[in-house]
Formats: sequence, C-alpha cells, structure tokens
Amino acid sequence: MFSHTLKTSASPEAIWAIWADVENWSAWDTELRNAHLEGSFVLGARGKLTAKTGSVSTFTISQLNLKQSYTFTCQLPFCRLNVYRYLSDRTNGTYFTHEISFEGPLAFLFSRILGRQFQAVLPSVMENLKQLAETRNPTS
Repeated sequence: MFSHTLKTSASPEAIWAIWADVENWSAWDTELRNAHLEGSFVLGARGKLTAKTGSVSTFTISQLNLKQSYTFTCQLPFCRLNVYRYLSDRTNGTYFTHEISFEGPLAFLFSRILGRQFQAVLPSVMENLKQLAETRNPTS
C-alpha cells in the first residue's frame, strides 16, 4: 500500500466534484485514456477505465462516504486493486489523499508490476487535480 497527500486552496466541494466526474478523470489522470461510469456516482456503480496503454479494466465503487471519501476497486486475476480517495478539510486548507492497495493471493505480484508505476506518477496526477480544482473553485 502507498499513498500521497496534497494541500490545496480549493474547496473540498471542488475536489469532490472532480472526483465524482468519472467521464473527465482523464483530464487530470495522465495514465488514463478515458473512463466511464454506468449511471450515477453511487455505491455499487460500475464503470470502465481505459489506460493509456489501451488495456481496459472494469471497476466498482466499493465504498462511498458522500463528499468525503470513496474507493473504487478493480478485479485483477487473484487480486483486487483498491483506489481510496479521501478529503480532510482543515483550518489551513483542504487536504486530499489517494491511497492505492492490492489485496489477494497475487497482491505481491501486482504490487510489483503495477505499483511502482502508480507510485511514480501519483504525485504528478494529484498535482494536475489540484491545479484543475484551484482554477475552477478556489476558496481564497
């Protein structure tokens, strides 16, 4: 498991709006070609992600605490990839975190294969999200 946290001047609502807009995840996540959610952003909703490499994965919103946190889970062979995103609104700004974990018998393998790449790009992907949120809806 690994995570990355950033502070932003954007409101928590601005971050949440970008997170919940699955169709536009590729605007800030440089590892995605596109993303699609079937229906509304609700617990149990399913969608598809197309990586920049062209591989397609299905995902499910497996945890949801509206406007605070969510997890989406991709099923891999004998492994689950969980992407947990959550907000912390503090007096000195909004903090947002992306946490990535692998679970299951082949977690060690996928952590090595995919984890290193995810960990390498996570800071820049989150910086893209921060810039987008601050441009759209700053608190200051």
